[in-house]
Amino acid sequence: MISIETIQAGDNSPLAQLIRDVLTEFGANKPGTVFTDPTTDHLYELFQVPQAYYFVAKENDRIAGGCGIFPTEGLPDGCVELVKLYLSADYRGQGLGKKLIEHCIEKAEAEGFSELYLETLPELHTAVGLYERLGFEYLDAPYGNSGHFACDLWMRKKLKS
Repeated sequence: MISIETIQAGDNSPLAQLIRDVLTEFGANKPGTVFTDPTTDHLYELFQVPQAYYFVAKENDRIAGGCGIFPTEGLPDGCVELVKLYLSADYRGQGLGKKLIEHCIEKAEAEGFSELYLETLPELHTAVGLYERLGFEYLDAPYGNSGHFACDLWMRKKLKS
């Protein structure tokens, strides 16, 4: 059974490895992405700010994936960023990505956010399709100041709150 838990300090190394493995698998292991972002090795610490949450999907203590929300600098009022959705190849196609995103949407709404924003790459086409199915719409330009200059697809979703 897969559980969804809040990130712990011990998750840092296996999560960083999973993220870099997925980006390499999809040919998105390049500068300007989380592949070279130094915070990728310290996600637990990164998410210790108000209104930042990262959720890890685990099966028998093995990390299957993760996803979070982060109040990225420069976002419009009421907006939070959906960040770092990554799944191990063994767990794709089972609805886990959707479940993680829905968990993040619920948390964002509970925190009073009215909009969810994300940045991604065309290479991550599987995730892009999921975002589209979940009602994310394309934007013409980025929001905020993530520092991930290689991400050239920007999307948003209006929330219920």
